[in-house]
Amino acid sequence: MTDRIPVLVDCDTGIDDAMALLFMLAQDRFEVVGVTSVFGNNTAAQCAINSLRVLELVGRGDIPVAVGAENPLVGEVTYLATHVHGSDGLGDAGLPTDVAAQPDSRDAVTLIDDLSREYAGRLRILAVAPLTNLAHALERIPDLTDRVADVVIMGGACDAPGNQSPAAEANIIHDPEAAQVVLSAAWPTTLVPLDVTMREVLEESDRSALFAAGTAVPEFVARATDFYFGGYGWAVYGRRASPAHDALAAAILTGDIVPTVFPHIDVDVDCTDGPSRGATIADTRAKYRRFEGVAPGRTRVALETDGSFPRVLVETLIGFGERLGIR
Repeated sequence: MTDRIPVLVDCDTGIDDAMALLFMLAQDRFEVVGVTSVFGNNTAAQCAINSLRVLELVGRGDIPVAVGAENPLVGEVTYLATHVHGSDGLGDAGLPTDVAAQPDSRDAVTLIDDLSREYAGRLRILAVAPLTNLAHALERIPDLTDRVADVVIMGGACDAPGNQSPAAEANIIHDPEAAQVVLSAAWPTTLVPLDVTMREVLEESDRSALFAAGTAVPEFVARATDFYFGGYGWAVYGRRASPAHDALAAAILTGDIVPTVFPHIDVDVDCTDGPSRGATIADTRAKYRRFEGVAPGRTRVALETDGSFPRVLVETLIGFGERLGIR
């Protein structure tokens, strides 16, 4: 038994997933005990390989990585976000594509089962991808909610516009039915939606600082985000910049970032087939009185942050690179 807090990362490893994984690996108080992959930015199989590539960059090929769902609960995969994350899924940043380790022989749900038994009551889950693996796990493991301390989810758009439709964010629209299952389950959930992730923006000055550090971890992130800046940034902000969606969720899990507006409210997911499919319907009606004097809902939702996360992320990655000493 370790005093470090165990964390399972459920991801579809692209650029921002890699940043989130590295942010978690840099923590002294937290221990990444497993990674599960799911379709989204790429296939679940490729996302598992991408996770292993990131882990091997920092000498952590010992962490088990299990392949998860390749399809949503209902229907077929509508698209994979390869156009956002580069042909190799990690920004074509030069990270070796051959890995020494291989994905774990267990599937994602089995790994979730095993880790939630080993760390019963302590395991925290960082879910930064479509929520299909967790929905399957809830179906197959009846007492899972009793074993897991909480689930922190990057996904949704509450009072912000969506990024894959006017109403819906990518992780949720990939599998709305799974998102509804996970958000309505009897475990504590935190939602980190586009409302905050789109406002915590990495700029060219941040990339320059990462490059200047001269070690492998920040340099990889600087090179990978160049792809993000060149496409995603121009399309969204009209300049070379990018949000750091998944990494912000990691920082909220660790407490490095504490949202300034962070109410417990009810959140439901539109699972219809209309134009708002995948929308996260969050009850923010009390926001004009800062959510004072209202009964709390099921999910804690990050609605505002203070803009400090890019600095925190850059400093964390540079410090991690210095500790590892890999060049």
